[in-house]
Amino acid sequence: MLGRRDVITFGAAALALQAGEAAAGPFGDSKLKAVLAGSQRAPDSVARDGARHPYESLRFWGLRPRQTVIEVVPGGGYWTEILAPYARATGGTYIAGVADLDNPSLSAGARKGRADFEAKYADTARYGPIKYVGLGPVSGPLGAPGSADLMLTSRNIHNFMYQNALDKLMADFFAVLKPGGVLAVEEHRADPRAQKANVEDGYVAVATVLSAAEKAGFRLAAQSEINANPRDTKDHPFGVWTLPPVRRSAQPPAPADPAFDHTKYDAIGESDRMTLRFVKPK
Repeated sequence: MLGRRDVITFGAAALALQAGEAAAGPFGDSKLKAVLAGSQRAPDSVARDGARHPYESLRFWGLRPRQTVIEVVPGGGYWTEILAPYARATGGTYIAGVADLDNPSLSAGARKGRADFEAKYADTARYGPIKYVGLGPVSGPLGAPGSADLMLTSRNIHNFMYQNALDKLMADFFAVLKPGGVLAVEEHRADPRAQKANVEDGYVAVATVLSAAEKAGFRLAAQSEINANPRDTKDHPFGVWTLPPVRRSAQPPAPADPAFDHTKYDAIGESDRMTLRFVKPK
């Protein structure tokens, strides 16, 4: 029997698919494949699929038809272009957890970012209907208790730590998920015991995520190496953002350095990432 911190690890993407096979049939999820091939996806997004493994990751996390899915801080919309049309095609609901407009301390930049995101994905014929909920260090509930099936937070944990909001948000995620619901986590992975105290390089230790999730009440169900990258040495001059897709060449607020040699970092590719599936116990 699995103990509190025991974990099932799938070393290859093909094995990781086992976690989701029962959800959409033994031959995979044809609707998800159709969405991934759809014209609603930006070329830049499609170009990153080799590093982000969207089909394998979503199957591992247990995405299936008719779910209510909340994506946490969707950023540029890589997952939005997949999850929102999938929800429309399968009778589900997609909710974007975005900047909390009720927060009086919210910056003008964050307010503009939310407005730009909503404008970008306003075409319901292309993306399907999208619902929004404010999310942040002082935000209220993300929905009615026990109303969501799946929550996805992709490369956000380090930001929550900067805001001293990780425990608060983990509790919010736990509250809105149904019993048996899944918290899906993708995050830049620090080497064991090598996480920087201020997480200034963007890399987070797996133990940090486990501790915060378990404190909120989650149980770790499985982890996968789908998004592992053994080429990532994690010692880059501008942290994880030295790597694609950001390709930082100077420390903000300094301007980009046109003489910076990206060759080494482009060869590494996108970061080494943990891929975790937590469950809210029934």
